[in-house]
Amino acid sequence: MRIWVPRDAAAKALGAERIVAALEAEAAARGLEIEIRRNGSRGMIWLEPLVEVERDGVRHGYGPMRPEDVPALLDGALEGLGPVEEIPFFARQDRLTFARVGRIDPLDLADYEAHGGLSGLRRALAMEPEAIVAEVRESGLRGRGGAGFPTGIKWETVRTAPGDRKYVVCNADEGDSGTFADRMLMEGDPFCLIEGMTIAGLGTGAETGFVYIRSEYPDAIEAMGRAVTLAREAGLLGDVMGSGRRFDIEIRVGAGAYVCGEETSLLNSLEGRRGVVRAKPPLPALEGFMGRPTVVNNVISLASVPVILEKGAAHYAGFGLGRSKGTMPIQIAGNVRHGGLFETAFGMPLGRLVEEVAGGTASGRPVKAVQVGGPLGAYFAPAKFDTPFGYEEFDGAGGLIGHAGIVVFDDTADMRGLARFAMEFCAVESCGKCTPCRIGAVRGVETIDRIAAGDAAALPLLVDLCETMKDGSLCALGGFTPYPVMSALEQFPDEFAGAREAAE
Repeated sequence: MRIWVPRDAAAKALGAERIVAALEAEAAARGLEIEIRRNGSRGMIWLEPLVEVERDGVRHGYGPMRPEDVPALLDGALEGLGPVEEIPFFARQDRLTFARVGRIDPLDLADYEAHGGLSGLRRALAMEPEAIVAEVRESGLRGRGGAGFPTGIKWETVRTAPGDRKYVVCNADEGDSGTFADRMLMEGDPFCLIEGMTIAGLGTGAETGFVYIRSEYPDAIEAMGRAVTLAREAGLLGDVMGSGRRFDIEIRVGAGAYVCGEETSLLNSLEGRRGVVRAKPPLPALEGFMGRPTVVNNVISLASVPVILEKGAAHYAGFGLGRSKGTMPIQIAGNVRHGGLFETAFGMPLGRLVEEVAGGTASGRPVKAVQVGGPLGAYFAPAKFDTPFGYEEFDGAGGLIGHAGIVVFDDTADMRGLARFAMEFCAVESCGKCTPCRIGAVRGVETIDRIAAGDAAALPLLVDLCETMKDGSLCALGGFTPYPVMSALEQFPDEFAGAREAAE
């Protein structure tokens, strides 16, 4: 009997290791031979720990499992969920980047290859660097870390930039609240990221790559470190597959500063310096790590590259909406019934994601707002739920996709308090480099408190302050902090009326 139990951090936090211990103990007591395989999470977090029993090549799900359910599972008497890939939440996805996550043992290279892994790398090895970059450019892939900048253009800039040494840096400093796709990919399919980074190196002329992972991700750090060692031992790194073309990867761990998710702060930290934002120009593509041309992409951007090289640019570009090509792993969190990761082509309306895919609120109360794009993303009230999930579409509605995390709030949420949190978050996390972020966020908290006390004169001050921060900050931290504040002011003005005015 083959049984799959995820080793993903979310599943472990919900009791996966206790399930493994119970399975081993019960099997030993019965003298029953079982094979326990460890996989990544399928992304249906409300069902974790999601145990899968393989029968005739089909994996049937049981979850959320409890240790006391194990005897009934082994007896065949436990009620299950049916074939895992027929569960509606999973079945309606377009899984390209996450095609293997949950299906394979993350640290079994043979399993990875049996499920299509290395096909993209083999094709890339038969191509010239400019052809590799052209394939990525024609796919329409844009940065999945927030800015949405065309990946192929960034790679072409690095490829043609003069320099005796070039680098590929993977930004795995996933610090936005409500986001976990990077972690899930690294824990559930680490060889995919390695393959994507290697293709980036082949395309741009870089021979060294770094994965910068936040220290709060111990399971991802362990998985990536082990996967890099296994890849090197198998000849995938170093002399890449015996081709004579070289690329290798190092894992670096950050100390947890939110601002190090910004690419230039990350580069400073990677060089052993204080994590503060650099002024641009020069761009990292021209003067990045150690002053050399550097590709800086996030995990999902790089992990999307293997399928592009495997299936071709046209196949990938066939998914999506307008200039938002391909798929996006949307992370659903907050007060929601079905939280988890849902990969789909760009274009699905936000309301359908919240009401149909996520099943509405866990509390059963009406949805009041959804924050999209992390703690600095705008709030979308139900009146904006027809906004299609796409970069330009969200920008036109006054928001941003960012890392594609959505956090759901019901009608009990205090929007003024949430807006205050955004300002306070910026005040705490600012690197101190630029005045609008360093001082503006502190003044913003004070101004919102004045509004709460009924000071009507503070309201226009808050609007002016937000405009100053948006236009004057050097990086996304200060520049995007006004988004949640301004969207809350626009859509929920009554909550900024002030306690004194409300009393009158």
